[in-house]
Amino acid sequence: MHQVLVVDDEAAMRTALEAAFTRDGWKVLTAAGAREALMKFRATPCPLVITDMRMPDGDGLQVLQDVRRLAPETAVVFLTAFGSIPEAVHTMREGACDYLVKPVSFDQLRQTARRLLEQVRWSPSRFPQPEIVGRSPALLQALERLRQAAASDADILIEAESGTGKELAARLVHRLSARREGPFVAVNCAALPETLLEAELFGYVRGAFTGAVAPRPGKFEQADGGTLLLDEIGEMPLSLQPKLLRVLQEREVDRLGSSRPVAVNVRVIATTNRSLRELVARERFRADLYYRLNVIPVRLPPLRERREDIALLAAHFLKKYAGSSRWPQVELSAELEQRMLAYDWPGNVRELENFIRRALVLAPSPRLGPELLDELLLHSTGAETAEAGPVTLREMERRLLARTLEATGGNRTRTAELLGISIRTVRNKIRAYGLDDRRTA
Repeated sequence: MHQVLVVDDEAAMRTALEAAFTRDGWKVLTAAGAREALMKFRATPCPLVITDMRMPDGDGLQVLQDVRRLAPETAVVFLTAFGSIPEAVHTMREGACDYLVKPVSFDQLRQTARRLLEQVRWSPSRFPQPEIVGRSPALLQALERLRQAAASDADILIEAESGTGKELAARLVHRLSARREGPFVAVNCAALPETLLEAELFGYVRGAFTGAVAPRPGKFEQADGGTLLLDEIGEMPLSLQPKLLRVLQEREVDRLGSSRPVAVNVRVIATTNRSLRELVARERFRADLYYRLNVIPVRLPPLRERREDIALLAAHFLKKYAGSSRWPQVELSAELEQRMLAYDWPGNVRELENFIRRALVLAPSPRLGPELLDELLLHSTGAETAEAGPVTLREMERRLLARTLEATGGNRTRTAELLGISIRTVRNKIRAYGLDDRRTA
């Protein structure tokens, strides 16, 4: 017999859920608050806990923390009002399995409960928590769409600008889905030439081409039972798109050089920073493949559409990277924060993250001032520019590279990380700008 602990300060809600679960053959425990829930759970651990978000003697997060401390395998589901969805999203990052918005039908609750109990081997502590930070309505709407999509097995198309966190979103879907025990495999469709991309996706048998001395499964086979991320799908060559379409329709792949198909059980998430609909109109992308991928469309908002999240993200990145800076305590000045809120961040969250990392290395004091936004984002409104007159973008880039190299002691690897570019690009620019390359790392 399945057991569930229902935690809610409303007696009517506890009674209704107890009656409904009992009719389904469950053994039901109830608690009117966080303290009583802890007492009941200690006495009788359950595989499932359903808790309200807000209660007089504590909140659902406290219930979650108590349950995870005592029994990490237990699934925790939150019942929340619409206004507390930001809190619910936070609890998902803390390890909750799901949240449902009141009023909720028992059919929906039953379906959620059964799905979670089928995943008895899952432990939240075994899986990394994607760093999706924010409370803006635009982001929460996208997260809700991702949560709904995760409950199904349908393919997903995520269209969003570069730097918005498309891969994080894909990993979140995988973690929330019934496939979480399976592999998560990612392939960048823009990073490989056509011949290599085909072999990477579909695999090959021995002797399929020169150098194929042993058979190798492709990404589809590697992702069997899990999720396959096709990153930047809009860059896939037209010649490969029919073969991908067939795999999506038939759920079987043909390795290069083989005539025997291999069945695969894969959920595909495709991402793109370009509009596939526009590419279809320009005959750069197959219409039938677009409609096959676009089962559940998701749009992630750019940072300029969620400005209320900029301060939260900045604080998150400060906490993440401050340990490697020379200042034990770092803070943003009010002036810099206002400038950051007004800036459009064309590179989105990735640009903001790189800005914080550079600022922590190059700032002259632990209080980050507004001049850093001009200097580190290659604008020409700083004091140095005002005195010297207009400065070209090339010159600003040279100065930034020189300062970063100086701050890292000439460590090209660290410089590349801080600037968000490759080591090869750093080396090429050192040569192009005639900078001292004698200090190497």
